[in-house]
Amino acid sequence: MLLTIFLAIVVCAAVTLMMFAGVAFIQDTKMFSSAPKEFRKVLEPRDKELFYGAKAIGWMLMIFSIVMIIGALVISVWDGFRCEYSYRQFFLRFVMIFTIYKFFDMICIDYFLLLKFHFFQFYFPEIESVSHGRKYGFNIKSQLLKLLVVFPAISALAALICTLF
Repeated sequence: MLLTIFLAIVVCAAVTLMMFAGVAFIQDTKMFSSAPKEFRKVLEPRDKELFYGAKAIGWMLMIFSIVMIIGALVISVWDGFRCEYSYRQFFLRFVMIFTIYKFFDMICIDYFLLLKFHFFQFYFPEIESVSHGRKYGFNIKSQLLKLLVVFPAISALAALICTLF
């Protein structure tokens, strides 16, 4: 259980690092495909780097965060094999990791970084007019769909695959 919580924290940290790399360093509007459509409409492309080497740093951080996420998932599977987990145990581990991540995404990234601390607006001031006056994030329906349907389905499939081996 402790390892599962730790791995969920690693995934949350990796996603935060990935978001930070994309927004602060890379600043390519193509990377914001998951952003609300209201944001994508007003985003202006950034041709100039924030400073020399910013994109290179951003891509290195992006690769590092992807490796962190893959590593966390590999460790969760490996530990499950080592401890001879059943389908139910694998499912609970995966759904717990995804649920912790989604709550972190909804509360910390969407609510605090986007609406309270204006992190995105600092790097992309043109979205200030779109985000002004919002009480909560933009995509609550898709967030809840992922939390209640998509992630449990992915967890069930991953657990099934893990128990076949």
